[in-house]
Amino acid sequence: MEFLLSAFMGTPVWMWLAFIAIVLALLAFDLGFLHGGGSGAGHEISVRESLKLSSLYIALGLGFGGFVWWQFGGQSAAEYLTAFVVEKSLALDNIFVIALIFSFFAIPRAYQHRVLFWGILGVIVLRAIMIGLGATLVSQYHWVLYIFAAFLVLTGLKMLFMGEKETHLEDNPLLKFMRRRFRVTDKLHGNAFLVRQTDPKTGKMATFLTPLLLALVLIEVADIIFAVDSVPAVFAITTDPYIVYTSNIFAILGLRALYFALAAILHRFAYLKQALAVLLVFIGSKIFIADALDWQKFPASWSLGITFTILASGVLFSLWKTRHEVNNT
Repeated sequence: MEFLLSAFMGTPVWMWLAFIAIVLALLAFDLGFLHGGGSGAGHEISVRESLKLSSLYIALGLGFGGFVWWQFGGQSAAEYLTAFVVEKSLALDNIFVIALIFSFFAIPRAYQHRVLFWGILGVIVLRAIMIGLGATLVSQYHWVLYIFAAFLVLTGLKMLFMGEKETHLEDNPLLKFMRRRFRVTDKLHGNAFLVRQTDPKTGKMATFLTPLLLALVLIEVADIIFAVDSVPAVFAITTDPYIVYTSNIFAILGLRALYFALAAILHRFAYLKQALAVLLVFIGSKIFIADALDWQKFPASWSLGITFTILASGVLFSLWKTRHEVNNT
């Protein structure tokens, strides 16, 4: 009992275990109940199903915010909700890349959920490592927060004024390396990541990677790249490792369902990237604004309100600018 009440990274162990239990239950529900034990037998997730799942994950994420408020108070709850909304919004940018990867490898919709499920498992572990390292740095060297903040401001300004280069996956160095160093099949083999077949060069049986596994690897790497923005962004909101990690994971858990709900209408969010750029600049600027005004911390309720305003403006403006595309279809 004493162990459960002891603190790990500033939070009682029982709260960490409760969160892990919730995540494992959701993964088991997703893998076992929804998709037949993870066999990946080609269940195609409909838009209606994905909207229901996405709503469920968002409701659970917001509900966990109520638990944070009960345990830590209104300040921490506002920080959690802000971090959750920011991570969820930045994840939308990730959806653009996921859609590009699936399109490049011609992954059928029926197999996409299998890739995303195992991708999210990897993300949960990788984010734990990155957030753990970030929390250790921040706790020992407070000035690291200023580096995070400056990085976010520069990243936001770059996104806002320099735009982004067009992505050509065929020129991706990692993809070229994998195709050069490993045996890779030319086509999919159902839902398999690896297959055994005859090597045409040696005439012997060998293990081959399939395009499904290549897609999974690229999605994992893409998330690491996106985490370089999102993890510092959340640390600029709060330095509490528990709030940082739980908000990250609850936002990511619903990413798969959100992808299937939004993949067909991504073009309607044409100006969301600009809104995300402004959001990164704002989040990075908070620590400097607080110092300039001699505040101990930027008010969490203000931060939450401004975050909602920026994102809502970006979404509404995008929908308004692309309204003719709907009328013409």
